[in-house]
Amino acid sequence: MPAAASPAAEGELQTGRLRALVDVARGTRGFMPDDEGEALLRAALRAGRSQVEGAEPPTFVEIGAWCGKSTVYLGAAAEATGAVLLSIDHHRGSEENQPGWEHHEPDLVDTRVGRIDTLLQWRNTITGAGLESSVVGVVGDSATVAARWDRPLSFCFIDGGHGHEPAWADFRGWSPRVALGGWLAIHDVFPNPADGGRPPYELYQAALESGEYVDDGACGSLRVLRRVARLHAASAAAAP
Repeated sequence: MPAAASPAAEGELQTGRLRALVDVARGTRGFMPDDEGEALLRAALRAGRSQVEGAEPPTFVEIGAWCGKSTVYLGAAAEATGAVLLSIDHHRGSEENQPGWEHHEPDLVDTRVGRIDTLLQWRNTITGAGLESSVVGVVGDSATVAARWDRPLSFCFIDGGHGHEPAWADFRGWSPRVALGGWLAIHDVFPNPADGGRPPYELYQAALESGEYVDDGACGSLRVLRRVARLHAASAAAAP
């Protein structure tokens, strides 16, 4: 079920700049359903407008951007709240985007090197949306960036590779960076194995079982959690 939103929050997405950016996001190439994208935007707006101790001014991070669909939703919230979004992606496509896999898109292959390259599409999306002052692209491996990152986050969205190793690397690297009182969102969480791959669901369960996170909204396969405790430094790193 969608996360509950106040009438004011719903109305805000129907007019002005936020409405225009929602329309841009809806028209951007990607895999996120419209209702989940708007739920992500509302969650990020809440994070940006909250006083999260140690995470001021607010910083958002997204792991996995593809051509910029989720980036526009999150960038809209960043712009509206004075936050900055760091969009982290190597732009070479996840395992499921490679030739022979379900979500491969041949026109996104750079024929010079024979590899997926979504960086130009992402840049054009952000430029076209007018979000360059609120969104910073970071091109590289998320675990490598996380290992060199020490700023507490108001909001973190994990939607990178869905294979076991890349998904857990994203979770281990970034969930500990979420400030106490901040938010963690995970995409493609499917409780029924018949509906989708297991790693995102496993990350979601690990966050809850750690005792550090509680549910704070859901819409389709999107799960939003809030950090309510910092129990042990290694808790977020545990993997089956």
